[in-house]
Amino acid sequence: MLSARALPIMKKRQRIAPPSITTTAPSTPPSPQVLRKILNPNAKSNSIPTLSSKKHRKNILSDLNASKTLQWVPLNLGKSELSLPLTFPTGQTFRWKQTGPLQYTGVVGSHLVSLKQLQNGDVVYSIHNTTCEAHARSALLDFLNADICLTDLWKEFSVSDARFAELARHLGGVRVLRQDPLECLIQFLCSSNNNIARITRMVDYISSLGNDLGTVEGIEFHEFPSLDRLADVSEEELRVAGFGYRAKYIIGTVEALQSKLGGGAEWLASLRNLNHQEAINALSTLPGVGPKVAACIALFSLDQHQAIPVDTHVWQIATRSLIPELAGARMSPKLCSRISDAFVSKYGKYAGWAQTLLFVAELPSQKAHLPSNLWISEDQKPVNQKSGHTEGEIVQKIGKEEACEDL
Repeated sequence: MLSARALPIMKKRQRIAPPSITTTAPSTPPSPQVLRKILNPNAKSNSIPTLSSKKHRKNILSDLNASKTLQWVPLNLGKSELSLPLTFPTGQTFRWKQTGPLQYTGVVGSHLVSLKQLQNGDVVYSIHNTTCEAHARSALLDFLNADICLTDLWKEFSVSDARFAELARHLGGVRVLRQDPLECLIQFLCSSNNNIARITRMVDYISSLGNDLGTVEGIEFHEFPSLDRLADVSEEELRVAGFGYRAKYIIGTVEALQSKLGGGAEWLASLRNLNHQEAINALSTLPGVGPKVAACIALFSLDQHQAIPVDTHVWQIATRSLIPELAGARMSPKLCSRISDAFVSKYGKYAGWAQTLLFVAELPSQKAHLPSNLWISEDQKPVNQKSGHTEGEIVQKIGKEEACEDL
């Protein structure tokens, strides 16, 4: 049997800028400061926005620029290498928004970019705001981990896992992103005991503290705020905005990063040079960063490709096919570590990428991509012999108990 550790992963792709494709779309509107005065001339300039009053308002002036065109440029990635709907709305990042059919818009560094999946599966991109198009393209490819050949990974995983092979036929293009570490860290501090809608509102609030980059389809986009800008925000402001207990962790983490010799952002980036356990240990010294959050940050921003974020879905996957003897056990850091080790033992040093596809396959929102014979029914889920409940019911109960701490 082949080993994922022996896989020649880092295939460099030629980054050629092909001819552009022109379509009609609105361009960047006036600044949000001007727009706010038009929409609400009596509003105080120093008022604190709350989660319930966050962005996504339709830009009443966008029609003035609707006649301008967007230049769509091929990215040299097909559907087997990048599926936008299977990558962006599945919990890796909360900063990218759907701005059209099979179109997602977000910020990479200081570049405002849209990605679109064409009917033939190819991915194209358009730059809305940048100071250098070449830098924007390079940053986008880096963000997409484009140097890693997903097709080769999937072939290797499929050799040792028949279910993975079946799922990969229908869920090709589930790619792990390479986000900015500070941006990724703050997003997953917001994710603790939370739902996607509320996480997104919190991340939107934090994002609004950064430099405005423009509006696409009525949605405002901002560069992620710097560590210095985040240091200007108080715990009280975040609590007023609805962050709950997470406010103290965000403020505490910002303060901890500011105390790092050489700079907090630089310290975070340096964790890419450590081994997996060293990176996890370093992240775990930050306030509010537990095993799951540390694993998310490590996998989605620090090149720790074997990191396994263990949540309800991943626990069920593991107890169903990797460590069935843990079915019915209560989740704990020690058992989560066993599950992580089991994934690495089966899939190798890129186990986090395999786990990502298996995780996406468990999401109810993605069932439409799978034939019914690949769905996991309730009677297929591990059952606790003592309680008679399925593993999912037990973990959901634990999650509800923990969510009660959100005060």
